Amino acid sequence: QVQLVESGGGLVQAGGSLKLSCAASGRTFSTYAMGWFRQAPGKEREFVAAINWSSSRTYYTESVKGRFTISISRENAKNTVYLQMNSLKPEDTAVYYCAADQSPGPDGLPYNSRHKYDYWGQGTQVTVSS
Repeated sequence: QVQLVESGGGLVQAGGSLKLSCAASGRTFSTYAMGWFRQAPGKEREFVAAINWSSSRTYYTESVKGRFTISISRENAKNTVYLQMNSLKPEDTAVYYCAADQSPGPDGLPYNSRHKYDYWGQGTQVTVSS
């Protein structure tokens, strides 16, 4: 079992920045990848960014490239995934979810697929005002 807890959401003006955190606990040693998704009211949950746990290779949806950065920290046996969001736009408003892929290796699923991830956090609200 893996537990994921997001934090760092809030209200920010357009052009501002926020940094989301996702603290992972439990059986994190078998983590293959971590991802961030978001869901706006009335819309499907969509992929934002992902990172391979061992190689740190990153993946982004086109609309956030150059503005968002995903990173990981393994300090003091605490595994944390971050999403630094700059130049925020009103269309970035959504609930942001952290997700963990616990596959022992490549599973053939693309990083932007919700089905790739086994565990999800409870979400954190990000609101960008115009």
